[in-house]
Amino acid sequence: MIRLPKNESQRLELLHQYQILDTPPTEIFDELAQLAADVCDAPIALISLVDAEREWFKSKVGINQSEIPRSVSFGAYTILESEILIIPDTLEDERFATNPLVISQPYCRSYAGVPLIAGKGCAIGSLCVVDSTPRDFCVKKQRILQRLAQQVIRCLDLHQEKIINDSQSSFNLLFLNHPNPMWVFDCQNLQFLNVNNAAVIHYGYSREEFLQMSLTDIIIPENPPILLANLCQEESEINRSNQWRHRRKDGHIIDVEIIANTIEYAGYKACLADVRDITHRKRIEQALQENEAKLRTIFQAIPIPIVISRLSDGLILYANQEFLQTVLLFPDDLVNWQISSEFYQNPHERHIILEKLTQQGYVNNYEIQLKRTNGTSFWAIASFQFLTFNGEAAILKVLYDITDRKNVEASLKAQNDFLRNIFANIPLMIALINVKGQLQWVNQEWESILGWNLQDFQNQDILDVLYPQAEDRQHVINFIQSAQRIWGDFRTQTKSGLVIDTSWTNINLANGQIIGIGQNITERKQIERALKTQVEREQLMRTVAGRIRQSLNLQDILDATVREVRDLLQVDRVVVFRFAGDMSGTVVAESVANGWTASIGAKVEDTCFQTGAGKEYYQGSKRAIANIYAAGLSQCHIQLLEQFEVKANLVVPILLEVNGENSQPYLWGLLIAHQCSHIREWEEHQLDLLDQLSVPIAIAIQQSTILQQAQTEIAQRQKAEVELRSALAEKEVLLKEIHHRVKNNLQIVSSLLQLQSQTISDPEVIKVLRDSQNRIDSISLIHKNLYTAPNIGQLDVADYIQNLATSLLISYQVSPAEIALETYIDSVYLNVDAAIACGLIINELITNALKHAFPNSTLGKIVIRLCNLGDSIEITIQDNGIGFANDFNWRNTNSLGLSLVYDLVTEQLEGTITLEKAPETLFRIRFPQLTLQQ
Repeated sequence: MIRLPKNESQRLELLHQYQILDTPPTEIFDELAQLAADVCDAPIALISLVDAEREWFKSKVGINQSEIPRSVSFGAYTILESEILIIPDTLEDERFATNPLVISQPYCRSYAGVPLIAGKGCAIGSLCVVDSTPRDFCVKKQRILQRLAQQVIRCLDLHQEKIINDSQSSFNLLFLNHPNPMWVFDCQNLQFLNVNNAAVIHYGYSREEFLQMSLTDIIIPENPPILLANLCQEESEINRSNQWRHRRKDGHIIDVEIIANTIEYAGYKACLADVRDITHRKRIEQALQENEAKLRTIFQAIPIPIVISRLSDGLILYANQEFLQTVLLFPDDLVNWQISSEFYQNPHERHIILEKLTQQGYVNNYEIQLKRTNGTSFWAIASFQFLTFNGEAAILKVLYDITDRKNVEASLKAQNDFLRNIFANIPLMIALINVKGQLQWVNQEWESILGWNLQDFQNQDILDVLYPQAEDRQHVINFIQSAQRIWGDFRTQTKSGLVIDTSWTNINLANGQIIGIGQNITERKQIERALKTQVEREQLMRTVAGRIRQSLNLQDILDATVREVRDLLQVDRVVVFRFAGDMSGTVVAESVANGWTASIGAKVEDTCFQTGAGKEYYQGSKRAIANIYAAGLSQCHIQLLEQFEVKANLVVPILLEVNGENSQPYLWGLLIAHQCSHIREWEEHQLDLLDQLSVPIAIAIQQSTILQQAQTEIAQRQKAEVELRSALAEKEVLLKEIHHRVKNNLQIVSSLLQLQSQTISDPEVIKVLRDSQNRIDSISLIHKNLYTAPNIGQLDVADYIQNLATSLLISYQVSPAEIALETYIDSVYLNVDAAIACGLIINELITNALKHAFPNSTLGKIVIRLCNLGDSIEITIQDNGIGFANDFNWRNTNSLGLSLVYDLVTEQLEGTITLEKAPETLFRIRFPQLTLQQ
């Protein structure tokens, strides 16, 4: 460690006063250094100045460095000497043996250095010579080096003197022309020694007047004692700044701020004073103080927390009482209380706010969580503003406590999260739609079933995506706008393109938003469609079977069949094709949609059939062809189908049974459903339907054949008409006996059903047996009336209907006091078929009313009317029970009774039936008058 001179600080101060460090090379110094090198015959000569951490070379010969660290310098040791430092061999001196300047470039092996001692006895540097070989320096050369060192000192003094002169000139120029008043006065007697032009102008005294005055002449009376006290302080050479009140020559009092510096001036210990007029500033400060007092009063009265903190360290400069109460502070605590990061619940919030303040200068309505002094926290809406308070940069904070609101929000959030959790996991699709129709939120079930997520609808309309067909989309819009709290069924498209059945209901919120609640009912709809298809199939089968029962006219049967099949399958064309003996054929029945060419009566020469193709139809095979061009058909068959515009079809054979145990069925023709507009994928049940219809068609054909045979036999039977008339009386007796026996047989069946119901405990089975018993009794009652009627071919329905209705009330154990029965029957005679149909119809409708119209033993009334309208008969059955639901479609129902009623009216009686639901339930049946009135 280097040893420092005792006067190190004074030495450094003196060195810096020379203002020589880091100055450019000077010719006189360079010449002295070269002279030292020449005199001592040394390769290196230096004039160096030793600073606090370095040895700087003012002039150098033989080296390039401009400075070296003081820790390795030789000059650091030279300044400790009073005359000269001689080192003959540095390697033998323990101070320098390991010095990097010795063991590496420039390999200093010998050294002679003279300290540069300034006027106050302080060594500020050295003049030295260095050699790369060990050597001694003679006394003569040592003296020459000492004299050269004295010359270096003289040059340094001259350099300093020049700087002082230049500074004095600059001072005089600056002093006289400074814009602020300046003066120099004697520190002992306060006499003015010099004043500048600005002082003369500002105070109104001439220079001569100033030089005859002292400082006390312009200071107001109360200031001189204070001034003298300040001057008595021994703080020479230290700048002082004070505020005073001066009187100008015109008597006007001004406030000034004086910055005084102690100097030597013309042999006097003097003060240089820089005077600044602060009168205007003082007035502003006074006004600000008054305003501040007013603001403090206002701030204290404002019922919200307000605090002003210093920008630099967060120290509170002002806080109103509301703030103290909010953060639990006492006024005495404000002395050292700072608004630091600990004031914020989240410390990083302070940095965020400061950044925003720096960018904008203010921050408004910032929600933040703060801490009280006891460690508890509270929420506030805060506003921050930069301002200057008492001359310091500060931040104004205005707080509004919203802790209660936040607690309520947290409670609501917890409730919302609870509800969201329920909605997210409930097995129903839930979606929230805003007033603009945009999707706001969906639950997991919604996303799982439909495949979409909420982000998919940021730029898409939900209805356009889920319901791409305009008709379906409008149906959904109408349903939503109706705002009915009912469920509606829709066909909805998923993200994968699959269309599923869904059921939805809507909840309209007070803010205009809509909650849609839905469920996937695809499976249920598939079952319903399957049931509907089954019902339609059964209805079609009943229609065809009824047509066969009603008429033996084959053409009527075929025409009705193709119409019903085309409506049911929704195809473009349905035909019945009959083969001739040569396997050519004719279209004998057809139902075709508008726009397609009719083919009825067309004779077809199919060479494919004539050459043996289509043998599979002989074995009862059926075919479903989705695309005639991809079904492997022969070219001749395709050409034939193209003639009839066919794209896809269903084909089933019509086979007739031939008498004989081993006889093969006979291929009579084909029942074909054509799709002409496009190719079509068929469902299995559609082909099964055609296949099932081929059986009643075959039966109808066989019956038609039998009819033709019967017509052939009519002529023969006419010959026996006379014999038959003579035996008519006998046959009438026999017919009555038949009616009697039929009646007895039906009563036996009814009794058997009654007995059977007594052995069964299942209410539903008992109910079915009772319904069947009532139907049989209604038919039995007809045969009973026919048996007792004078004309066994016709029946008086008035008595029959009255007896039938009464027996039904007895069957259901209903007394007249509970349900009153009123009948209004015209005298009308019906044949057996019409009477049976009417009896079954009345039986079903009254039974239906007794079972459903009067729940819980409700009192009511049933009215039956039968009117003769001339060419037709009208029957009405009316009750005042609870009635049907508004959306109930009685024509399309699974109820066997109502289906039977509809079929009997439309097929058996060839009439019409309507249902009126208000104000009372009324079935109105009208059918043609087929019998004579008596």
